[in-house]
Amino acid sequence: MGKTLGDDLRRKLLFAYDQGEGTLEELAGRFLVSLGWAKKISAARNRSGQAERVPHKPGRKPRVGVEQQKLVIAWVASQPDLTLIEIKARLETEAGITLGVPGVWRLLRKLNLRLKKSRSTPPSAIPKPTKSGAKSSSQRFARSGRNA
Repeated sequence: MGKTLGDDLRRKLLFAYDQGEGTLEELAGRFLVSLGWAKKISAARNRSGQAERVPHKPGRKPRVGVEQQKLVIAWVASQPDLTLIEIKARLETEAGITLGVPGVWRLLRKLNLRLKKSRSTPPSAIPKPTKSGAKSSSQRFARSGRNA
């Protein structure tokens, strides 16, 4: 893949074309660029109105703008026990943005917001039930001191 040509060369070629110094084919030969490139930048300028290259921004474009992000931060600050579904519903009704639950999760993670569960809370004293209802063998080994 070739290296991109600078904006100064684009401006010079388009300026010469606007001054009537030749056709795109003649100017492409004079500036040592391909005819296809000359046509491409001429068409791009006709579309956008600017001679400079439009910067490429790859990736998914955010659906939630800065103002909506501030709203979400305020909601979570005022009511920290909001669930993902409640935040999703508020986004739809108050901000007019439709996101799925995973999208709300990604938004909260991007904003460094936590959900209501805290890592500093001590774990529950009630053990999690197993599928078969049998007691966990790891509990027995932990109490007996037989950690292998």
